[in-house]
Amino acid sequence: MKSQDLDKVYGAKTKDESRAAYNGWSASYDAENIAKGFRLPALCAGLLARHLGRENGPILDAGCGTGLVGETLAILGYGPITGCDLSPGMMARAAQTGAYADFAEADMGTALPFADGHFAGFTCVGAFGPGHAPPATLRHLVRVTRPGGAGVFNVVEATWRDQGFPQMMEQLTDDGLWRVEQVTEPFRAYLLAEPEVATRAFAVRIL
Repeated sequence: MKSQDLDKVYGAKTKDESRAAYNGWSASYDAENIAKGFRLPALCAGLLARHLGRENGPILDAGCGTGLVGETLAILGYGPITGCDLSPGMMARAAQTGAYADFAEADMGTALPFADGHFAGFTCVGAFGPGHAPPATLRHLVRVTRPGGAGVFNVVEATWRDQGFPQMMEQLTDDGLWRVEQVTEPFRAYLLAEPEVATRAFAVRIL
């Protein structure tokens, strides 16, 4: 069964509702998700490492939450890492990991407060379910990533088509802005709970 906090996030209708839901969830987010066998952060960090290789340069952890992805990337030797999120409460937790060089509060579906081509790569993990960031976020992530850079993100298998992600992804391909290099088969986000929650991950190359 999904947590009440996740239900609040999925049911958010505005960015203010989403921010409030995540702020309220920040204190228990790690304990709750790790207890369920949450494996998205480690898998997506590993997927970025595969496609980015040993490229040095700044990494954007978009929708960084409590820092599970960024801390994994830092352990793997990547950085400096910038986290951005809608929730100050989540970013405060992420700061406690010591993995991040900087943070920025951002509504990712509207804009990202970074220069064009600033980052060598990006991750956006757990940010694209219902009530989360919209497909337009992908265009902003492409803008702030340098040509030749890599990005990794995941979507919720049950909803990503209805949310409009395929259309946005096809448009970015047609515009010559990226190339999709890997698409995983659907897999469980949690190993120990919620077997119905399937996700898939994408790795892209910025052109």
